[in-house]
Amino acid sequence: MATHSTKTSAALLVYRFSASGRLEVLIAHMGGPFWAKKDEGGWSIPKGEYNPPEEPLAAARREFEEEMGSPPPGGTPRELGSVRQSSGKVITTFAVSGDYDVADFSSNTFDLEWPRGSGVIRQFPEMDRAAWFSLDLAATKLVKGQIPILEALRSVVEDQRSVAGDQPEH
Repeated sequence: MATHSTKTSAALLVYRFSASGRLEVLIAHMGGPFWAKKDEGGWSIPKGEYNPPEEPLAAARREFEEEMGSPPPGGTPRELGSVRQSSGKVITTFAVSGDYDVADFSSNTFDLEWPRGSGVIRQFPEMDRAAWFSLDLAATKLVKGQIPILEALRSVVEDQRSVAGDQPEH
């Protein structure tokens, strides 16, 4: 009898505060022909699948480097929890405060027969660009299943700021 195992992914969400105090997140637009003309709902937090014994945080850091082209910022990661996608995949996400220069962006690639049925295998970047967005704008850009991760980040950051005695600017 075949057993069904849940696919697991790990993600690393990098965040920062702009000069005006606005919380911003770093996300990337998915590459390849299926996502080429899709902006809203075509972005993702850098993430990827892993299998035990690899730890989720190690996988999240590895995937960030593969998809973004450089190691993630070295801050202290905070786990944001896990979110089940409509596909059944479970994404465990970590957040780290830091900066990333999008000019340094360079994603790994994947092979795909394109156009379909042509017999021609082409390479496409897994992610084709990266950008910083406010949480509200990121919520319009991200694939639907990742939007709850933004709320988890907002809660963690607000808790962190209240403990530090900082008040977010409006």
